[in-house]
Amino acid sequence: MKIEHVAIWVKDLEKMKTFYQTYFGAVSNEKYHNPVKHFQSYFLSFENGCRLEIMNRPDIQESGNSYDSQQFGIIHLAFSTGSKEKVDELTEILRKDGYTIAGEPRTTGDGYYESVILDPENNIIEITD
Repeated sequence: MKIEHVAIWVKDLEKMKTFYQTYFGAVSNEKYHNPVKHFQSYFLSFENGCRLEIMNRPDIQESGNSYDSQQFGIIHLAFSTGSKEKVDELTEILRKDGYTIAGEPRTTGDGYYESVILDPENNIIEITD
């Protein structure tokens, strides 16, 4: 078996789609819209691995999760770049473009070389080698 996709609720569907396309090479399908349920979504595909579904519905409430105050449940997404140099490069691009770098590039205790950034809606993203 494999993980087919992971889904996250987002406030700004278009902004989040653009973020993952711009920095992580996502390819999006056409927007799905269910007017009865006021639901919209995109599936974002990447070169390898599972897809990411970003979803929006006006009645969804804020999560209590944050980088500093985490709760049980899925807490981060990790993207592998293939090298330490690419981790450093993407981290600097995101920094230059104004995104929060929550963890500077480093080798972790479990052996990854990674940085941690926050996406436009403060979801935690690990960028690994």
